[in-house]
Amino acid sequence: MNASFPPPLGSTAELHARHGERYRWLLLLSVMVGTMASIMSSTVVNVAIPGLSHQFELGQSRAQWVTSGFMVATTVSMLTTPWLLERFGYRRTYAGCMLLLMAGGVLGGFAQNFPLVLAARVTEGLAAGVVQPIPAIIIMRAFEPHEQGRASGVFGMGVVLAPALGPSIGGLLVDWFGWRSIFFMVIPFCLASLWLGRRYVPVTGPGDVPGSRGVPLDWVGLLLGSLGTLSLLNGLVALRQGPAWQASTLLALALGSFLAFVLWLRWLPRRGRVPLLNLALFGNRAFAMGALVALIYGTALFGSTYLLPVYLQTALGLSAAHVGTILLPSGLVLAGAIAVVARLADRMPASLLVNIGLALLALSFAGMLTVGLGSSLWWLTAWTIVGRIGLGFILPSLNLGAMRGLDRAQMAQGSSVVNFVRMLGGAAGVSLCGIVLEWRLAVHGDSLANQALSPERLSAFNEVFVMLAVLCALAMLAARHLHTEPRPTPPPTGDN
Repeated sequence: MNASFPPPLGSTAELHARHGERYRWLLLLSVMVGTMASIMSSTVVNVAIPGLSHQFELGQSRAQWVTSGFMVATTVSMLTTPWLLERFGYRRTYAGCMLLLMAGGVLGGFAQNFPLVLAARVTEGLAAGVVQPIPAIIIMRAFEPHEQGRASGVFGMGVVLAPALGPSIGGLLVDWFGWRSIFFMVIPFCLASLWLGRRYVPVTGPGDVPGSRGVPLDWVGLLLGSLGTLSLLNGLVALRQGPAWQASTLLALALGSFLAFVLWLRWLPRRGRVPLLNLALFGNRAFAMGALVALIYGTALFGSTYLLPVYLQTALGLSAAHVGTILLPSGLVLAGAIAVVARLADRMPASLLVNIGLALLALSFAGMLTVGLGSSLWWLTAWTIVGRIGLGFILPSLNLGAMRGLDRAQMAQGSSVVNFVRMLGGAAGVSLCGIVLEWRLAVHGDSLANQALSPERLSAFNEVFVMLAVLCALAMLAARHLHTEPRPTPPPTGDN
């Protein structure tokens, strides 16, 4: 008798009935555009860091907060995604994030001082953090196991266009119109995602359940996680910039906050309350190892994303436009690599694919040691291509290898946790690269404030690249334990 009643308007079931079997792909496209906007806002600003530093007379430690401030906000807000989806549903959560991301772009574009630029980056980061776990939730819930690799590949191919095209377009915009122009790049993507979201993103949450006011947000857990993240990053900066007592205090506060965070998350379920993060997920060995890989991989990836444009401009003396030209071919190769690996991800062990990717990424970092002041740009481009091929192996495979062993009800939490630890590693990686770079520059008797290029400066950058290669090698040890085969599940019924 219940079958005679049509599903609620705007629910997953109703949208699936309206658009047919193609609906899950339309839904994936809709969230892909928004994710592209969030990733572009993360990466494109790196080509403008030298311009920002000159405009506001920033030192290296303050300039890197343009990147790390974004990543801190992204890291913390990722933990709220499952609660927001359950409370407000997909559509309102997604639309709210796109509006917030667009507001950050406008604020940054018109900012007249560095605190406003930093506020704009934090605003963008808060929006990006909530959005980025959503596609993995949809892929794991709306697609059958034998389609999940292909869906991850389609999504990955679209998303990598943002970091591939972003620095190239951003470099030209910086040269033509100045650093302010890059903040406006996300606005067209935000507008497109709002239109697509209104058409294809359901008003319901995971499981096609309407939004509920029943479960309160774990504010204590969110506060402890935020305090730990901020203390960790400021403590890393203070290791080089501040007195020893300040660095020790901040790092001790970070350790205490994260320990209290874990204890709080263990205590809440015993009182019948829902924690911000479900620690039971780590009882699954494949998921725990996947989270560890994501942590180390995020440190290397985002650290290098910050480091590479600075290296190209301040160590090799290239313009912002040249930076984009070098990174564009590797971005296009990345899209092609994802297309190939996506089909392999449904048939080959995720652990093998991720380990191949990590090995290639480590090789690309180590290969930077062969680049000198007189080296051809093609040689530099070749090493960036090797690294992007490595990313092509990792991106479609890591989430699948970590999450295929989870129950469907755990997918939202699992996606948020993997993205959280990846971004936590990334936020630390940006600070770590900046700190180690300053340290090695000082050892070699150089400084980025010096306008002259030198072999000593190149050596300092090369030593940071070696550190990143070692991190990728360490991640390979944990990647051996990722889930291998798709877990048999019943066919989806439009539930995402």
